[in-house]
Amino acid sequence: MRNTEEIWSFVDTKKTAFEKLADDVWAVPETCFGEFKSVALHKQALEREGFRVTQNCGGLPTAVMGEAGEGGPVIAILGEFDALPGLSQEAGVAERREIESGGAGHGCGHNLLGAGAMLAATAIKDYLAKNGLKGRVRYYGCPAEEGGSGKAFMVREGAFDDVDIAISWHPAPFMALNVANSLSMIQADFTFVGRSSHAAAAPHLGRSALDAVELMNIGVNYMREHVPSDARIHYAIMDSGGIAPNVVQARAKVRHMMRAIELPTMWNIFERVKKVAEGAALMTETTVTSEVVSAMSNLLGNSPLEKAMQANLQHLGPVSFDDKDRAFAKQMRATFQDEDIATAHRRFGVQPSDAVLGEQVVPADSPRAQLRGSTDVGDVSWVVPTVQAYGSTYAIGTPPHSWQMAAQGKAAAAHKGMAHAAKAMAATALDCLRDPALLSEAKADFIQRTKTFAYKSPLPGETKPPVLHQAAE
Repeated sequence: MRNTEEIWSFVDTKKTAFEKLADDVWAVPETCFGEFKSVALHKQALEREGFRVTQNCGGLPTAVMGEAGEGGPVIAILGEFDALPGLSQEAGVAERREIESGGAGHGCGHNLLGAGAMLAATAIKDYLAKNGLKGRVRYYGCPAEEGGSGKAFMVREGAFDDVDIAISWHPAPFMALNVANSLSMIQADFTFVGRSSHAAAAPHLGRSALDAVELMNIGVNYMREHVPSDARIHYAIMDSGGIAPNVVQARAKVRHMMRAIELPTMWNIFERVKKVAEGAALMTETTVTSEVVSAMSNLLGNSPLEKAMQANLQHLGPVSFDDKDRAFAKQMRATFQDEDIATAHRRFGVQPSDAVLGEQVVPADSPRAQLRGSTDVGDVSWVVPTVQAYGSTYAIGTPPHSWQMAAQGKAAAAHKGMAHAAKAMAATALDCLRDPALLSEAKADFIQRTKTFAYKSPLPGETKPPVLHQAAE
C-alpha cells in the first residue's frame, strides 16, 4: 500500500538512543526558558547524528536547530523539552513521591515529545542520505511551550520563514490525528502601586495594591458570564505585596491568562480585562500598568496534510503493548477519578471500555469533545502548513499536567508510543518529499485558509522572553 517500511526501519535502528535522550531529559526537568541542560542534551544528540547545528535559534538561548540534507523542500520537525513546576515525581511508581520537594517534573511528556521528534528527523535524514533524495529536514528544539510561547517568539524572529512543511506530535492516551483544535492565548501581568502605611495606627494613609488585585479578580470573575462560552480566563497572584498584615501593601502583581478560539476575540477580552484593572485602580486610588508576558495563536488546520498523516497512522496500526505495560497502566489507573477516565474517552471520541492503554488508531472523524488548550504550535501553523499526531504513551485517564504523567515518563509504554509517533511523522514527511502534488495541495490549502485573515504575531513588539529581558537588564 505505502512504501514506508524502509523509513520505519530507520526509526527502529535508532530508537534506543532516543529513548535514552528522553530519559536523560526527564531526569533534568527545567521550566519555561530555563531549559539549559535539556537543550544541551538535544544539541549533543544532533551533533552525534551529524546534523548541522544552529544554537540560539530564533534568538532564544534554549532553542536549537539541526539541519540535514541538500536542496529540495524544507521539512521542519518540531520538538519540545520543557517541564512543569511542582510536579517532581519518581518514575515507575503509582503513588505520589517527590524527588525534590516542590521541584519541577515532566507532567506533560515533553521529554518524549522532543526525543521522538528528533528520532523522526534522524530517520528522515538517514533515508535522504541512503536514497539520494533532494530535500532538507530540520529538527527544531523549542523551549517554553508551557506558558512561555517559545515558538511564537521564534516565528516572530523568522526562524520558520523558509520552511515548506512543519510536523509535530504530542504524547496522549490514544494514537490519533491531532486535529486543529486549540485556543489562542495571551498572558499579561498587572502591577498595582499604592502607598504603604501602618495598618492599625494610620490605615487612612494607605492605598492597598493588594486590595486592587483582589478587586480586579472579582471584576474579572463577574466578566466570565459575558464572554463567549468557549473563552477561558485564569489568574495567579505573582506578588501579594509582602507577608506582614500590619503593613498596607504598596505593590502587588497579578497575572491573567485569556484564551479564545480566534485572536480577535482574545484581543477583545484582553481590552476588557484591562478596563477592569483600571476600575480596580480607580476604586483603590492606586495606579496600574500592564505588560504582555506571552501570547500564542490558535491552530490552523491543513486538510491534505491531515489526510496524509491519518493514512500513515492507519497503515502503521496501533502500538503493540505487552502485559507488563498494561499491568503498570492498571496500577496508575487506580489513582485516577472516574471523571478523568471518562474525559479522556470524550476528548478523543472513543467509546468507554476497560482498556487501560490506547491500543487502537482513532478515526479522523471521531466525534471529539471540544476540550481545548493552547499551544505555540499555533503560531507556526499560521506561517507554515502544519500537521500533528498524538502518540499513545500513557494510561487512559491520566490527568494532564499531573504527577501521574511524570511517573509514566520513562515507562516502556511511553518509549513504544514515542517510537510509533516518530514513524508516523517520518512517513508523513517522506510523503511530502516524494510527492510534489501533496506539497502543492498543502500549500494551496494554507493559502486558502489564510487569505481572509493575515497573520500578525500576537506578541507585541516590545515583549521579550524573560531570559532575554533579564539579560538586557
